[in-house]
Amino acid sequence: MKAGNSNSRRAMIIGAGIGGLCAAIALRNEGWKVTLYERSSGIRQVGAGIVLAANAMKVLRKLGVADQVQAEGAPIGRAEIRTWDGKLLVDLPTTQQAKKYGSPSYIVHRVKLQTILLDALGKTADVQFSKKLVGWNQDKDQVTAVFEDGCTGEGELLIGADGIRSIVRRQLLGNTSLRYSGFTALRGISVFDDKRYPLDVGGGFEAWGPGKRFGYTYLGNGLIYWFAAINSEEGTPYPAAERKQKALHEFRGWYQPIEAVIAATEETDILSHDIYDCRPTGRWTEGRVALLGDAAHAMLPNLGQGGAQAMEDALVLAQCLQSVDTGIPSALQEYEQHRISRTTKVVRQSRLMAKVVQTEIPAAIRVRNWLLRKIPPSMHVKRFDWLLGFEL
Repeated sequence: MKAGNSNSRRAMIIGAGIGGLCAAIALRNEGWKVTLYERSSGIRQVGAGIVLAANAMKVLRKLGVADQVQAEGAPIGRAEIRTWDGKLLVDLPTTQQAKKYGSPSYIVHRVKLQTILLDALGKTADVQFSKKLVGWNQDKDQVTAVFEDGCTGEGELLIGADGIRSIVRRQLLGNTSLRYSGFTALRGISVFDDKRYPLDVGGGFEAWGPGKRFGYTYLGNGLIYWFAAINSEEGTPYPAAERKQKALHEFRGWYQPIEAVIAATEETDILSHDIYDCRPTGRWTEGRVALLGDAAHAMLPNLGQGGAQAMEDALVLAQCLQSVDTGIPSALQEYEQHRISRTTKVVRQSRLMAKVVQTEIPAAIRVRNWLLRKIPPSMHVKRFDWLLGFEL
């Protein structure tokens, strides 16, 4: 099935997650006829919060959806790091950071963000659900995508935005193994209020203990999003009926309101999964095919940049394709050259951060906590210049 007419530049995007949707908007804005193929039957109505730092908000503003995201989410007005029992290590200067980078960080429910992006596309893109990619082939003029149901799609361009277990990546680069982080995550959303963390201020805290940590932040609309990262062996998932009790057990006696917000969460609103990334690669493209987001550079969540880097990818990709006089393969190589060094640094820094925050070694914990207390607020802002101050 072909999309568009013979005079339109046609792009196929595999995956209607945040990266794929942003790429669709960015390419649509450059005059491309876009078809999105998503393997699931629709936007999944489960999920957790996603942090959108200043660099992500800049992209969303250029895509024309920042106002809607701000209306549905909540600014992070407070960002503390504490010990497991509540001693303050860092009170991050969020106001100073927002002024320096032109925007506060926001947090929004992932489903709401996807819905906003999908609505922004409207009828200007063809979004097809229940389309599981089997493979693709290309010649000098076009790419053909083949789906499990026997349908095919054709276009001048194929973007693999199909996540950490990308089918596009597997065909492009072979079987690249995932790297286990060493920890499992529990994530929950609850109606909750604690006067120490006023909802009108927003934000919250992270508490760090030996081999585990807990994060708490206001999500907007009266909801609190929390996450727990617990060092564990790979492949030891927590069944849905046991997640709440597991969280309560792991964080018994920790800084309140941790136990209270877990107790206030419905069992069905708690997610559990092992956390992985991928070893950085030096190649994302082949001819008219390119990778984007987690398919290209899956990273651990410790810097809160997975979604943001996919958004940056989308905008840079569209910019490189503004003029394809030199050919789409050359434009895609330019995109690759612009993005690989930056995303590789984020992947590596995120993995390094995991070692710092998830350590179980008492001496390392003492040194880490001492250093965090000694670093002045201005340095906490400056060390993120390369990441949050990035201009596209």
